[in-house]
Amino acid sequence: MTGTAAFHTDAASVATADRGAVAEYALRLGDDALIAAQRWGEWISRAPELEEDVALGNIGLDELGQARSLLSFAGSILGRTEDELAYFRSDQEFRCCHLVALARGDFADAIARLTVFAAYQLELYSALLSSSEPTIAAIAAKAVKEVRYHLDHGASWTVRLGDGTQESRIRMTAALDRLWPYVAELFDTDDLEQQLVAAGVAVDSSTLQDPAVGRITAILAEAGLQLPSAPRVRGGGRLGRPSEHLGFLLAEMQVLARQHPGATW
Repeated sequence: MTGTAAFHTDAASVATADRGAVAEYALRLGDDALIAAQRWGEWISRAPELEEDVALGNIGLDELGQARSLLSFAGSILGRTEDELAYFRSDQEFRCCHLVALARGDFADAIARLTVFAAYQLELYSALLSSSEPTIAAIAAKAVKEVRYHLDHGASWTVRLGDGTQESRIRMTAALDRLWPYVAELFDTDDLEQQLVAAGVAVDSSTLQDPAVGRITAILAEAGLQLPSAPRVRGGGRLGRPSEHLGFLLAEMQVLARQHPGATW
């Protein structure tokens, strides 16, 4: 475990944890993974190398698997299926951070997002291995192995682009500058999360910032790049304030299910 977050494991607190709050927390993590999966899937047939098509597709499938587990768990509390939660909610009902919903951009944008998001998820899932909620701990145990690979993959490309040609370095620097204002939202915490931290279910997101940014800083240093200093944007995705990009993404992702509800192959 690399995160610095501490859990309270008092059994009485766990037993009295608000199940609605647990479902909301699972939705936040699941929506992050689902929207990230959709973005990685967009790179199939568009990556600069055939092998990279496969790699980003597989990373998307890993995120989709995490999303299915988390949405199924949330749905078991809310009385809804994973498909209902994925395909029949509006952008204002999603709880993902803005970073995962940002427009696809060019390949440097994809690598910047992969590296930053994987560094965050590695700290997150490492900490959630100790969650008092067995389902969340089990999901984290599988996910932490996957996101470690995602981070390794993003780091290798970050170094390759940052330490590559003048053009690749310019593009990687610009991509990081565009992405960085959305990073702070990953580490926001609120009353709901703190309630679940007290019950040992969740991790305080603010405690993940130093170790995650430390990982990113080390990768950028190896690439000869610097950590951006751009100020944060407002955020609020996990509170039902979606970015302008999410609605367009959902329109594409949900169109088949909404036009043919209940359809099967």
